[in-house]
Amino acid sequence: MEKITILWADDEIELLKPHILFLMEKGYDVVTTNSGNETLDIIRSRPFDIVFLDENMPGLSGLETLTQLKNIAPHIPVVMITKSEEETIMEDAIGSEIADYLIKPVNPNQILLAIKKILDHKRLVSEKTTSVYQQEFRNIGMTLNEKLDFRQWTKMYKKLIHWDLELEKSNDAGMIDVVKSQISEANALFAKYIETNYLSWLHGSTVERPVLSHTLMREKIFPQLSLPGPIFFIVVDNLRYDQWKVLQPLFEEYFRTIDDDIYFSILPTATQYARNALFSGLMPTEIEKIYPKLWMNEDEDGTKNQYEEELLASQMKRFGKDVKFSYTKVLNLYSGKKLVENLPNLISNKLNVIVYNFVDMLSHARTDMEVIKELADDEAAYRSLTLSWFEHSPLFEVMKYAAEKKAHIILTTDHGSIRVNNPSKVIGDKNTNTNLRYKLGKALQFEKRDVFEIKNPNEVYLPKMNVSTSCIFAKENKFFAYPNNYNYYVNFYRNTFQHGGVSLEEMLIPIITLSPK
Repeated sequence: MEKITILWADDEIELLKPHILFLMEKGYDVVTTNSGNETLDIIRSRPFDIVFLDENMPGLSGLETLTQLKNIAPHIPVVMITKSEEETIMEDAIGSEIADYLIKPVNPNQILLAIKKILDHKRLVSEKTTSVYQQEFRNIGMTLNEKLDFRQWTKMYKKLIHWDLELEKSNDAGMIDVVKSQISEANALFAKYIETNYLSWLHGSTVERPVLSHTLMREKIFPQLSLPGPIFFIVVDNLRYDQWKVLQPLFEEYFRTIDDDIYFSILPTATQYARNALFSGLMPTEIEKIYPKLWMNEDEDGTKNQYEEELLASQMKRFGKDVKFSYTKVLNLYSGKKLVENLPNLISNKLNVIVYNFVDMLSHARTDMEVIKELADDEAAYRSLTLSWFEHSPLFEVMKYAAEKKAHIILTTDHGSIRVNNPSKVIGDKNTNTNLRYKLGKALQFEKRDVFEIKNPNEVYLPKMNVSTSCIFAKENKFFAYPNNYNYYVNFYRNTFQHGGVSLEEMLIPIITLSPK
């Protein structure tokens, strides 16, 4: 391992010889200088890992040197050392992006601690994270093999996401692979859990069930209408729980997180079913029966989610929620900007419902566009791309406006998505739907071990296109592929994000309540 190189600039450098010798004995390479101009010349001549800079040097001062140094080598961490405790000097230094600030007299251990904190921080944190996860790995494995209920699955998924995000920061490829493997194991067991319990949730044959798409509003949204002030209910299509966790720090500047929870999407985990169920408070066959004009089946032409506002109004009326509300759907950047312009007109409403489709468009674009594929090659990149988008989106402007007006925000989604890797052959007739994670059709042929099969779709409140229609949902990270052009199809869709099936990522999705600071 190469020695860490330090540049120390101080007009009284001769008095600091004991400190220099101390650092050299610790294995550091230390270069010294006693002026600002010479500091800049040395910086131009060779690379350094860290600079200690005296603030009060004759000639070019420490702050003046710092400004020029940052222009030459902006990424070198600088520790400012000064005799003065004046607040303005500290503010100037901090504003110039120093890494640390020490007041004279300094002792050798202070210097050593600053180096460790700045240069070794990431390594030390990484090592600690890896060490703690190694201890936790066995506990997670043992817990997974217990008979978990829906609350325990929610807790387990949050824990797995926590470690996935923490180990991502460590850049320890081996440990990242281990946690990915544990998530994969969890998904296999979760699929078995869903096969065993899903029908009983829908038919009320169990005492307890999780909040599901069609019960979300009455269980989570309507009770919040008693809060003072306006409420923004924002549904970001296809937002996974891990994506929420990387967005969360941006929200914390403006809001307090009151409730960081998870609910379960119905099957299929697809917009046509899950979001219509969310806004109507009904399962798909119930919508079809009660509001036949507001439901469209797979084999019908047209947009399948064009009646969300009407379904929302009907649910609010059904539950006696006589409040002034708005509904806005954002499909592109232009409609996002129009929403921001219209915010002053919305703030007087008790409830403002916003459907934001960008994340769904991103995931589908990722399938179809090579550039997006390159930008979002895995979960970590997908999260990063989501964060970058959100920071510059009209949606973030909506959030900040809501915070300024002391409005509450409930943020959620209709379903998540999973990165698919393993093809599973399926055969169906020409009327079978095209989704890669679920199939509705007659005479379906498939690999039984890869799917959750429902022979009668009406059992899970899904409309039947004909008497012999059945449905299958892909489990874990499988995706359906037809035998025709199999290799081309598989290569095109492998490693893309899809939704509609049974996985933790698709079914366990965020419902976040935020209160303004």
